[in-house]
Amino acid sequence: MPSLHDATRGRLLFGGDYNPEQWPEEVWADDVRLMKEAGVNSVTVGVFSWARIEPRPGAREFGWLDRLMDLLHAHGVGVVLATPTSSPPPWMGALHPETLPRAEDGTVVSYGSRQHFCPSSPVYRRYAAALTEDLAARYADHPALTVWHINNEYCTHCWCDETAAHFRRWLTARHTTTDALNEAWGTAFWSQRYDTWSQVLPPRKAQYMRNPAQVLDFKRFTSDALLECFTAERDIVARHSPHIPVTTNFMPMWAGQDGWAWAEQEDVVSVDVYPDSRDPQGGQYNAMLADMTRSQAGGPWMLMEQAAGGVNWRPVNQPKPAGLNRLWSLQSVARGADAVCYFQWRQSRQGAEKFHSAMLPHAGEGGRTFGEVKRIGAELARIGGKVAGTHSTADVAVLHDWDAWWASAQEGRPSTLVDYPDLVRAWHRALWENGTATDFARPESGLDGYRVVVVPQLYLLRDAAVDNLIAYVRGGGTLVCGFFTGVADEDDRVRPGGMDSRLRELFGIRRVHEWWPLDAGTTVECEGLRGTLWSEELEPDGSAETVSAYRGGELDGLPAVLRKGSAWYVSTLPEPEALRGLLGRVTREAGVRPVLEGLPEGVEAVRRGGLLFLLHHGSSTVTVELPEGGWRDLLTGTAAGGRVELGRFGVAVLEDGPA
Repeated sequence: MPSLHDATRGRLLFGGDYNPEQWPEEVWADDVRLMKEAGVNSVTVGVFSWARIEPRPGAREFGWLDRLMDLLHAHGVGVVLATPTSSPPPWMGALHPETLPRAEDGTVVSYGSRQHFCPSSPVYRRYAAALTEDLAARYADHPALTVWHINNEYCTHCWCDETAAHFRRWLTARHTTTDALNEAWGTAFWSQRYDTWSQVLPPRKAQYMRNPAQVLDFKRFTSDALLECFTAERDIVARHSPHIPVTTNFMPMWAGQDGWAWAEQEDVVSVDVYPDSRDPQGGQYNAMLADMTRSQAGGPWMLMEQAAGGVNWRPVNQPKPAGLNRLWSLQSVARGADAVCYFQWRQSRQGAEKFHSAMLPHAGEGGRTFGEVKRIGAELARIGGKVAGTHSTADVAVLHDWDAWWASAQEGRPSTLVDYPDLVRAWHRALWENGTATDFARPESGLDGYRVVVVPQLYLLRDAAVDNLIAYVRGGGTLVCGFFTGVADEDDRVRPGGMDSRLRELFGIRRVHEWWPLDAGTTVECEGLRGTLWSEELEPDGSAETVSAYRGGELDGLPAVLRKGSAWYVSTLPEPEALRGLLGRVTREAGVRPVLEGLPEGVEAVRRGGLLFLLHHGSSTVTVELPEGGWRDLLTGTAAGGRVELGRFGVAVLEDGPA
């Protein structure tokens, strides 16, 4: 199977989405000149070019793409060639309105934007396959081709009749009979029993709350339906060019795709990352997404899109301050990225994204943004031979699962203030601020290589996952688990006792009497910490130590944090400093140490391969004391001695060896 290493050839890829069809061809020569100046060695082409290639049904206009591919190759720029199937041309919607998606209330989602296709539509799939077939046949052996990029940011949902038929086929394969379906969905509630498959529909807009098990299955189905679209096109390009790796770009922490399942179907895992430059924790968010993507990839990955400056889809879109683009780009490399790319190369003059930043902005080659892009390109070229293809290790894993996320977001839950992505981010933040190297893992995956496993929240846990966690603890691992975990099985059926009985035994809990969610802005006092968002009325079975008890209120004296051997249960969300302290204690006792001790506030240390990355997320100048050794900064080419000074958003990439 081809890999990202086959595409990078021992270097870091640097570039971005290139949409030359928006410009006269005389501009292309200027583009390649500036690409060379900026150190660009890879561009993604064709993402939104369906109407240009197929202006009418069955037509093919490849001449412009031929010239472009040849031009890029002549200037040493590799091509990540996209199948342009994410946005069908208007003629498809006009001639085949059945290809357009329908919303939950039956409204037709018209063309005029992007991603306007029903994933279940056989007509859409037929046109997409035909175009992909011709594209692959024409360019499979082109010397510029380095990676195939299928579609773009798969995110379409549909509730139409074609989707309903597809959903029923999917359900039949999963549940076999309507009796089994009724059992899985608990349709005895509210007289929802189905007698025939033809009665089953997607969870469309309803009079009141919809069946949460039906919604859960529909989310699983939608991820699978989109994956079918991906694998169909993947198989076509792979047949024509088995030596070229294939990817599609994830949107990070997006609920519509099971990222674990999708990553298994890709040669290369890639992601689009857009932290808010005004977010004080933007660097942590960037780190979390890098850790998650690296874990899905099992090694190096592609940063397919980021913004060189501001975006255009937030209520207020500010640019990145000077140096932040460089900091976050090198942070991604430190955490496993072998490609640093942007949306897009040249900023559009028209269309919905004309105010979205680009490597070459409206200000032109004399602007600040392009100057920073050139610096990043030069530095990536300087370190690429040392870092590309290398791996990093971690002693801690954070468990993350899309089924649990989907189920926890149901209507009628105890608190709409509890947001699964926010919980994952809060727990990862505590580890990140402690300087703890962290992976992400599936609940059923092998965990033996980790000293500590962290579960921010997994409301739904399959039996295999529960067994896996118990085996991990019995094998000597340390498990620390957040609230409202193990409550439901894979069909969203609440387990007796308010938590899986095996987990209750593991944590020393006899039963969960009540869940006590907290109002917005309120807290609960506990010994040594203050809890937010949630609390629980736990009855311990006497086998566990109460590490922290609630103080005051209805839960006074009851355990907030329990520990039984190496298994910890945290029934609230401690405030950030307290959570950081708690996880610091757990990891230290398990033998986990920070990447580098004694760092100034705001400085992140990451090891990848044989290199030590120091990344400063603050604005003041700080000094970092280095371990003994002959450290050399690859970015400057100078000896570092025993310390490194980092200014605002400063970065050092250090190699231990002769200066």
